[in-house]
Amino acid sequence: MSHKSNSLKQLALQKFKKNFWGVFSFCFIIFVGIISVFSYVFAPDNSQYANQMHLAIHSKKPGFKVTILTIPSQLKESQSFFDKVFFGEKKADTEVPISGYAINNGQLSYKEYASDGLEGAEKNINLNIFPEGSAESYITEQTFLFGTDKYGRDLLSRVLVGARISFFIGFVAVFISLVIGIFMGSIAGYFGGNMDAVIMWIINVTWSIPTLLLVIAITLALGKGFWQVFIAVGLTMWVEVARVVRGQIISAKEMQYVTAARALGYTDFRIITKHILPNIMAPVIVISAANFAAAILIESGLSFLGIGAQPPMASWGAMIKDHYNYIILGKPYLAIIPGLCIMSLVMAFMLVGNALRDALDVKS
Repeated sequence: MSHKSNSLKQLALQKFKKNFWGVFSFCFIIFVGIISVFSYVFAPDNSQYANQMHLAIHSKKPGFKVTILTIPSQLKESQSFFDKVFFGEKKADTEVPISGYAINNGQLSYKEYASDGLEGAEKNINLNIFPEGSAESYITEQTFLFGTDKYGRDLLSRVLVGARISFFIGFVAVFISLVIGIFMGSIAGYFGGNMDAVIMWIINVTWSIPTLLLVIAITLALGKGFWQVFIAVGLTMWVEVARVVRGQIISAKEMQYVTAARALGYTDFRIITKHILPNIMAPVIVISAANFAAAILIESGLSFLGIGAQPPMASWGAMIKDHYNYIILGKPYLAIIPGLCIMSLVMAFMLVGNALRDALDVKS
């Protein structure tokens, strides 16, 4: 039996490997996952939430270059290496875009950057504030590959950091939906009767409420925030899993191996967990991939409405909300770039789901 099971797994894996778009999408999802975990390592702006604002250079086009003067602060917050890598660096230094500078008589004279043909203010600072007077090492040229948003923040860094919310909400929401859905569906399908009627009534009531409205209601009840959105989305996606599991268990519980398990005196819990569930997981895996995509879209919609991840936290949906009016102002990339990120990640999960469906289909 074990050899046969392994053979079926290997056969499904071979069928999945032959699906080019499925493998490509899976690799893309792994790539986005690595980016989301180590986003502050890859982001040019590694401050917390990539939130370094330079209002003088707001809404600049991709590839924009400017000279940045970093004025060191006397207040230094101690941070561990782990904290910097996974949660960003707490920067107290002041960054100033400049158009020119000169060092004379122990002072650094610089002219602040100003766009639209305006003249920036000229200011002087003492060289003593720089360690060992090395002022020029604090003046660097920065390139904004994706340009800057309306607050002058690096758009590329915001996109990389924003991937974390969109990616991890899929995992958390799908995990919550699987735990609740498998539990409710297993009880309803296996025991039937009044238990099945009560659970199906709960499922139908939950199913009848529009998903977005239900998420908004749960979010308002739990409060606005990062984890509240994850929980709210997960609590609305379990009904699909429960219906699939219920239907599969109703069919499987009449099989001979379940009858044999009952005759051997196994408990209902063992029969469900050890015998039935492992044999019905194929459709659950497929629907979980689709739920990943749905969770990303729901979170983006909530952030667009302003009840998702709250500022200054980076979120692709919030980035579209902040810049959708720029589409008619000649700078559509500010909204299109995060929109393409959402579209590509959702499409990748859908293609993986289709590939898994074909690979786990025993009839093909």
